[in-house]
Amino acid sequence: MFNVLLDTCVWLDLAQDKKLTPLVLVLENMVRKNMLRLVVPQLVLDEFKRNRARVAQAASRSLKGHFQQVREALARLPSDGRTKKALLKRLDDANHKAPIFGGQVEGLLERIEKLLSGAQHLQPSDAAMLRAADRALHRKAPCHHENKNSMADAILFEMYADLARSAPAGERLAFVTHNKNDFGAQNARLPHPDIASAFSRVKSLYFINLAEVLRRIDPSMLSELVWEQSWEMEPRGLHELLKAEDLLFHQVWYNRHWNLRWEIEHGKVKVVDRPTWERRGGNNQRYIIDTVLAGAIKSAQKIEREYGKENLGPWDDFEWGMINGKLSAIRWMLGDEWDMLDT
Repeated sequence: MFNVLLDTCVWLDLAQDKKLTPLVLVLENMVRKNMLRLVVPQLVLDEFKRNRARVAQAASRSLKGHFQQVREALARLPSDGRTKKALLKRLDDANHKAPIFGGQVEGLLERIEKLLSGAQHLQPSDAAMLRAADRALHRKAPCHHENKNSMADAILFEMYADLARSAPAGERLAFVTHNKNDFGAQNARLPHPDIASAFSRVKSLYFINLAEVLRRIDPSMLSELVWEQSWEMEPRGLHELLKAEDLLFHQVWYNRHWNLRWEIEHGKVKVVDRPTWERRGGNNQRYIIDTVLAGAIKSAQKIEREYGKENLGPWDDFEWGMINGKLSAIRWMLGDEWDMLDT
């Protein structure tokens, strides 16, 4: 059994770096199958919770801000109109997807916090606190840099050192950090000499790469799950959604138009001039103004030319339900309320 302690920066990077995202699923599976035990100091859990909202907001804000800056710069550049229009269209699509990617980060943060909350939690012993203070006082790693308060890192290391000393025979441990400057030696891959005594070649291992730990535990599971997540469903772009909404809008309008024509032919609705319509009280669904009907017929003919009659019905009940459902869903994605089917 591997007991693994991840520095806070590793947990945060799992949520922020898309290249590391597949490793969350590997961690979940290894924990579930008792191949790996996560050891989480309370200070790591607290620090993660403090930074969670910032990470989620930054994921969406940085994308949208970047796209806006590029868009403004592009708009100021002299260029071929068609090329500029195509580039602006692609930027609009990317900008529309930014909140979706932000939502993916929020979902990932939920999974990470669930892993953290379900792990074995540790509090520092008095002895560990004293040793950490001594490191800070004598400027030993990870407190060896001037003008930097690394007390939390020192406590984290001393808690791991206690864990390594007390681990029973057969238990293996791993300390994983991305903070190479504070914990690492000059070549970064090895621990700093001030902390090297806590590590060995077999029982207590030092890593600056989470994937290396997981590969050490089960290389086949790592490869399989990372490959499984390499395929990603790409969200639809804004212009693709607008194009689909336009077709569905006209399909619904055209169907309603022919329902009106059927009601006129069967005497359920009467065609009248405007004065008669006004005398009947106006907005009366049993009457339609002759000029309004003439305009609607012209619009229907234009829709037939633009979209083709083969794409305009008639529909059976299932097809008609699908068309209305698609229109409602796309409009919801674009900001409308559910069941917004006005044409």
